[in-house]
Amino acid sequence: MRKKEAFPWESVVLATKNKGKIKEFTRMFSHWNVRVLTMEDDLDFPDVVEDGETFEANARKKAEEIMKATGLAALADDSGLEVAALDGKPGVYSARFAGEHASDADNNAKLVQLMKDVPEAEREARFVSVLALALPGDDIILVRGTCEGRIVLEASGTNGFGYDPYFYLPEKERTMAELAPDEKNAVSHRGVAVRKLTAELAERFA
Repeated sequence: MRKKEAFPWESVVLATKNKGKIKEFTRMFSHWNVRVLTMEDDLDFPDVVEDGETFEANARKKAEEIMKATGLAALADDSGLEVAALDGKPGVYSARFAGEHASDADNNAKLVQLMKDVPEAEREARFVSVLALALPGDDIILVRGTCEGRIVLEASGTNGFGYDPYFYLPEKERTMAELAPDEKNAVSHRGVAVRKLTAELAERFA
């Protein structure tokens, strides 16, 4: 069994209510000796208004507010899809692309509608994930991870969440939703960001 790596704090709070993100982060943190807490652990989670114009601004705000509310290290993720043909949209509005209370299906339907007349070669897209780790008594850590691909007009795969079934990875010849969890974490924007965070933690707290 792989020995778990040391973590500077006993616990870390995942500053999100997105069940897909919670599942992915819990899996990614499994090799660290840290207790991962979520909204299901009876913590006083404030509803943070994501009104920033960048992923960095939103991630920072969520992490800082939840750290202050809980008194614990808090990790926030603000992530989304940037489509070149849509001038970078939906961007920070990815979760509410089709409206304030839109479902994944609603957002994907809007994306496909907007992309249906765009030639396949011009459907380049990028997933972006910005992680903010707010630490009691220390400076916040911000890292960014990206994953390049293109949009397809028909869903493929049942893994993942959000735009994953429509995000095609040329090097894998599959959509993000067709990858197994560990395979996805190895190439995804969130996986890249977590590895950057790991390196930053190792440097800061060696």
